[in-house]
Amino acid sequence: MAGNEWINGYLEAILDSGAAAISGDEHGQQRGMTSPAYLKESPRGGGATAAGAGAGIDELNTTRYFVEEVVTGVDETDLHRTWIKVVATRNTRERSSRLENMCWRIWNLTRKKKQLEAENLQRTACRRLEREQGRKDATEDMSEDMSEGERGDTVVEIVQAETPRKKFRRNFSDLQVWSDDNKGKKLYIVLISLHGLVRGENMELGRDSDTGGQVKYVVELARALARMPGVYRVDLFTRQISSPEVDWSYGEPTEMLTAGPEDADGNEAGESAGAYIIRIPFGPRDKYLPKELLWPYIQEFVDGALAHILNMSKVLGEQIGGGQPVWPYVIHGHYADAGDSAALLSGALNVPMVLTGHSLGRNKLEQLLKQGRQSMEDINATYKIMRRIEAEELSLDAAELVITSTKQEIEQQWGLYDGFDVKLEKVLRARSRRGVSCHGRYMPRMVVIWPGMDFSSVTAQEDASEPDGEAGTASAVSEGSSPRALPPIWSEVIRFLSNPHKPMILALSRPDPKKNITTLLKAYGECRPLRDLANLTLIMGNRDDIDEMSPGNATVLTTVLKLIDKYDLYGLVAYPKHHKQSDVPDIYRLAANTKGVFINPALVEPFGLTLIEAAAHGLPMVATKNGGPVDIHQALNNGLLVDPHDQAGIADALLNLLVERATWHECRRNGWRNAHLFSWPEHCRTYLTRVAACRMRHPQWQPDTPLDDVAAGESLGDSLKDVNESFLRLSADGDKTSLNGTPEQDPQEPGTAPPELDDQVNKILSQIRRPSFVVDSQPVPPPNAAALSNYPLLRRRRRLFVVALDCYDDCGRPERTMVQTIQEVFRAVRLDSQLARISGFALSTAMPISETLELLRSGRILPTEFDAIICGSGSEVFYPGTYRCNEEDGKLCPDSDYASHIEYRWDYDGVRRTLAKLMRAKEGEKNGEESQRKVSTDEGVHEDLKSCSPYCVSFLIKNPSRARRVDYLRKKLRMRGLRCHLMYCRNSTRLQAIPLLASRSQALRYLFVRWGLNVANMFVILGEKGDTDHEEMIAGSHKTIVLQGIVERGSEELLRTAGSYQKDDIVPGESPLTIHTSGGLKTEHILSALREVSKASSGR
Repeated sequence: MAGNEWINGYLEAILDSGAAAISGDEHGQQRGMTSPAYLKESPRGGGATAAGAGAGIDELNTTRYFVEEVVTGVDETDLHRTWIKVVATRNTRERSSRLENMCWRIWNLTRKKKQLEAENLQRTACRRLEREQGRKDATEDMSEDMSEGERGDTVVEIVQAETPRKKFRRNFSDLQVWSDDNKGKKLYIVLISLHGLVRGENMELGRDSDTGGQVKYVVELARALARMPGVYRVDLFTRQISSPEVDWSYGEPTEMLTAGPEDADGNEAGESAGAYIIRIPFGPRDKYLPKELLWPYIQEFVDGALAHILNMSKVLGEQIGGGQPVWPYVIHGHYADAGDSAALLSGALNVPMVLTGHSLGRNKLEQLLKQGRQSMEDINATYKIMRRIEAEELSLDAAELVITSTKQEIEQQWGLYDGFDVKLEKVLRARSRRGVSCHGRYMPRMVVIWPGMDFSSVTAQEDASEPDGEAGTASAVSEGSSPRALPPIWSEVIRFLSNPHKPMILALSRPDPKKNITTLLKAYGECRPLRDLANLTLIMGNRDDIDEMSPGNATVLTTVLKLIDKYDLYGLVAYPKHHKQSDVPDIYRLAANTKGVFINPALVEPFGLTLIEAAAHGLPMVATKNGGPVDIHQALNNGLLVDPHDQAGIADALLNLLVERATWHECRRNGWRNAHLFSWPEHCRTYLTRVAACRMRHPQWQPDTPLDDVAAGESLGDSLKDVNESFLRLSADGDKTSLNGTPEQDPQEPGTAPPELDDQVNKILSQIRRPSFVVDSQPVPPPNAAALSNYPLLRRRRRLFVVALDCYDDCGRPERTMVQTIQEVFRAVRLDSQLARISGFALSTAMPISETLELLRSGRILPTEFDAIICGSGSEVFYPGTYRCNEEDGKLCPDSDYASHIEYRWDYDGVRRTLAKLMRAKEGEKNGEESQRKVSTDEGVHEDLKSCSPYCVSFLIKNPSRARRVDYLRKKLRMRGLRCHLMYCRNSTRLQAIPLLASRSQALRYLFVRWGLNVANMFVILGEKGDTDHEEMIAGSHKTIVLQGIVERGSEELLRTAGSYQKDDIVPGESPLTIHTSGGLKTEHILSALREVSKASSGR
């Protein structure tokens, strides 16, 4: 290679790939980089000759540089294979050509890496400026209504928050630790973990990337929580999979993990107590999908889980609640997909939500971009990373508590998100402690709770100190021991070692470059005293053939074998090919019996469960100082932390523990003494203590809506309607269905009913004159008080048809087509007499109630034709035919229960002021100028007072160029601590902000929770286009009918910015629950579509 001058030039260029390389890169671009001859000159511009390059080779091993430094430096794993092929090539010219191509690849990768680093620096700087501006705006708004003294306090808080601290301090003195005194609480807890294969026994850990440590964690957490005092039932929700690709057990709807604990008297808990896996069917029933493909089916899961929770709440209410529903104490989502689901369930039920991220999308995106192998578009297409990040942001919006494993996760990973700012969180927490209003601003509370571990495989041990200088030999590996008495894995390890009596240095990890095994091996091989004193055992997963492994793992293993040969470590290093999960405790015991040390030299370790396992088995530790081991070391105090890049430091730390026997025994005792801090009971105790400190909330209404008996005091009209509905349910040609939409069998024969009920019903029905749904020429009369009922008929409906058409003109006024659609839907449903008898209607719109009633009057449609009217994009719910929504003067009033249901984290004034600033800031204007500009009245954005309500902020967009994307506005609001639901509506003429827990789709779930009408029995009629919440209305377990050719213009183009997630990540591409009409606005086609979607969904 020394004779190839062009290679020497490339080497010098790559070696100087710092600032000089960038300037050389620019010079190369001017020349077009068309020939390697350019690099025959020094990239420093000095015109280096071949002789000069050859002199450099005398000081540098070219082969070692290429293979060990350049190839690993650019993180291009297939370059190593290319290098092997090059070396094996005998033809000189071919080898030279391949080397030239390889060098070109390395050079281009180096250039690309520099470009990515520059882009990352620019992106980080812009994000820092946005955060600072958001923090400044938030504190300024909070200071407006304060006295001078309070403003001074706020300034002090900001300064203190921005002052770096060495320690992350928290005050826990006011927390009541969970204890046995809480036995009488009988809590119901819901956990969610959607992806992977989840079952209680024989978990297939490692089968694929989705079935790993998280599966084991959530199963063990469910079991441990169910054993805690005060916890009655734990449900772990996951996906039901009935596919030939996987075992049949994953298709079982329910699996018991553990029965409930006995009470103090030894009596068994109730029949529903304990921990259970609940599998909810969503998505394709016959396919096992990776987590990246589950996103379009999240809302379907939410509806199925909601149905189970409501049923279980009633069952638990009968068992332990005295007849009152027992709502979940908390809903805990694990990972982004489950966090998204938990946020929607939490909003539908109005109960607290907890989040555990496990691994985070923004952190992964940063790492993938730095590698430079894939473009942003490729990363998003492969990992659906932007959909995952938005799910994590939504989870932060709704979560009361975010559980992390380490402080590093809080500061360096969650700190990348719009919805969490460490400094602003400290300011808001300080204000809250002093009782000062935060004006609707909120940051989720982050807490570190170490993962629990099962120590059942750890046997009780005693530490017998030995005299100084005595060899640390293990009696179990002595020559006189019987081979049958040894665990099989011991033999597999010992066969590598010439002297198994020496102390063992144990490393257990995947052969991943990030685990830094090669640096450990170099430190061991280059330290003669360490080689003479101890053996090294590397447990690097399982392998059959290195060539069949992934490129990264194969490269690490190949390097390990080469280093063993290089340092002649035969007889000193053990690296068995196979081990089972059940062998791991025996491996720890072997190392402990030899008075050895456990080491984790990873470059960065998110947590480090192996360190705790090793400590429980009596092994002191040497661990990386980057990540979770810092917290573990602080708790256990059983070893030393090292710089993973410092070979000499690693060797010195190992020697220190192995030579200083007193230190070794002290670390061993500390590990045994403190390992219980990471046990499952300790984890659950801390978990329940933290959850109990959250703001508890649950539905506040009373279950005073009888389903079978007519409540005392109801009007005659209500009584007649109730009797009518009772008759229809028992009618011979009625269609009786269960909650999931499947037919049910009546206890009596079809077509028969009690004779006395038949006589009573016939007598009353003969006096009833059903009103027509359209008044031809007469004005719509006000509702008759005698015809009003106490409760909406939703509680008795078996079907609900929801018209959610967004059909508006250029000014945002409803078009005539909307009225025509409502009338055609009425006709279509009532053409089928069986369907009409069990069905009700609802109207869902972005308009306020005043404009909605005007629309109905224009079509001469009675408001009482609708069981429910959802207005303001889901901010208000009305029941026109009930007393509760009709005032004395005849005006409709919204459901007060729904208002209390959605007011969580809502601040009308804060959202209104901040949106006004953001919308009126000009394009290209710096963030710092947003709050400084004076707002004029002719800028094209005005507050639409007519559309505003206590739970809806509405802006009229007169100038479309002033409209900012929803993604942009949501990001800015999150950075300012404001949480709400944003949408453009009415043909992009209105921007509306409503509470976080409110939306048109969530309003349908509220009807389910409040009145018992399952979402699966709802039919939603939409257009092809609509408001920016149009996508939310399509997905879910309800049936969707899309009317083609009705809505020509929508607002969807204002939903997302470039590079965001796509519609396919929200809405399933093909679903039996969705059907498109092809015949325009005709009654027959609508009815045909309703029948078709019902038939298709029932055959799933």
